[in-house]
Amino acid sequence: QVQLGESGGGLAQAGGSLRLSCAAPERTFINFAMAWFRQAPGKEREFVAAISLSSGGTHYADSVKGRFTISRGSAKNTVYLQMNSLNAEDTAVYYCAAGFGLSTNGGSYAYWGHGTQVTVSS
Repeated sequence: QVQLGESGGGLAQAGGSLRLSCAAPERTFINFAMAWFRQAPGKEREFVAAISLSSGGTHYADSVKGRFTISRGSAKNTVYLQMNSLNAEDTAVYYCAAGFGLSTNGGSYAYWGHGTQVTVSS
């Protein structure tokens, strides 16, 4: 089973920034889409952002548009999520996912990471 590797979570103050990283273990993911989802305590998992590793096309949830940026690494099996202007509502476990097509539906992604905690203090 392919496991994605996430890093970069932690504690930030409101208005601050964090950068998350996710690496897929194989170059076969180069034609996949990769995405970030998050789940806050007591809430359902929600889509954050996605990127096509082949075209670079992106899509964002309205709640993060203009504050978060998803990008590809030079290795193209790595994605980053730059999170700026963080607020308390961004506190959640953030999960990286990879799948065959860019989608906001978590069910479309076959591969997932374990998650990384992001906590924003107000």
